[in-house]
Amino acid sequence: MKRTLSVALLVAVSIFIPQLATPASAHTPVNLLDSDTTPSAGPLLVDGTISFAIRASFAKSGQKKAFRAALKKGEELVVEYLIVDKKPENALKNSQLPRLVVTSPSGKKMAIKFNERTDFYYSSLNTNFVYLARYRAPAEAGIYQFVATSRAPAGIVIVVGEKEIPGEVQR
Repeated sequence: MKRTLSVALLVAVSIFIPQLATPASAHTPVNLLDSDTTPSAGPLLVDGTISFAIRASFAKSGQKKAFRAALKKGEELVVEYLIVDKKPENALKNSQLPRLVVTSPSGKKMAIKFNERTDFYYSSLNTNFVYLARYRAPAEAGIYQFVATSRAPAGIVIVVGEKEIPGEVQR
């Protein structure tokens, strides 16, 4: 009886423990809507340390898409700017891609500068991306505002945070 129970327990552990150890899916997806034209109209990422993949598509120059992310003092602001490695995005010059401005809770504005063109294959989506910028800095406590302004038709992905756990988005 004890041996049967031990074998059953060993089988159960070998089946369930690997499932518990499987990493969480990457990046909670968020699609910005045409109505998300200002930070207050856009979604709020309740915990800006959680990895969110924010997708924004622009049909013409001059469009704005915006969102917010909450961070606490002592946390880190992590922002990545990517495009899908396909036309028209990968054929656009940096000056034609949407401009991203991040405003801190204290009002400091920072334009994300494109400082690379690094290929990245994301196997979960079977998609090739190109990193254009990666930014990290100690966070202020409060709500960060993100505004992307198009300069040509394009689609972008902005990644905020890095914890690979599900995140909450408020609309």
